[in-house]
Amino acid sequence: MKVKLCGTRRIEDIGYMNEFHPDYAGFILSEGFRRTVNYSTFLKLKSNLDAGIKAVGVFVNEPIESILKNYADKLDAVQLHGDESQEYIDKLRAATDCEIWRAVRVRTSDDILKADICGADKLVLDSFSSSGYGGLGKTADWSIINSVKIKTPFFLAGGINADNISDAVTSVDSYGIDISSGVETDGVKDREKIKYIMNLIRSGHVE
Repeated sequence: MKVKLCGTRRIEDIGYMNEFHPDYAGFILSEGFRRTVNYSTFLKLKSNLDAGIKAVGVFVNEPIESILKNYADKLDAVQLHGDESQEYIDKLRAATDCEIWRAVRVRTSDDILKADICGADKLVLDSFSSSGYGGLGKTADWSIINSVKIKTPFFLAGGINADNISDAVTSVDSYGIDISSGVETDGVKDREKIKYIMNLIRSGHVE
């Protein structure tokens, strides 16, 4: 079970990442979101991240040129969390060696089926909201996800926390889990919550 902790934005967060070692650290790199970090902050955070933890840049309708110029050579994966078209994905694929992840705000099974054939290396299946692009702490509809045979490895996202992680892992056969607000207290990453979830997963006691 792979673990991505998203919304990394403080040097303290990097310390927690390095201590408990999730597989991936996510950085919100498009402007206008609560957990967005600017370019200089990202560089500082990334330079302090353990080399064994892969860096994922999360973008929402970002110009391809911006990703390629500023970020692609510093990331292991580019996560597209907006309304990016198939043409956009194809152009990005041709221009970078980064993995490309496609986030899906799951409303219907067709949303997943369409993403499953877009050529992404990974999918991130998140909850749907008409008011935003994710990071809302709302649980995804697992029944819809389970109704589809998904070929692309996927992360389960959306409102996962210490209270429901056991149900999430046992209910949905995912490649990994993606957690942000579920390891926060008052909007900032909480060391004890990260420790609890990482120990639970690494010990194999999520059941």
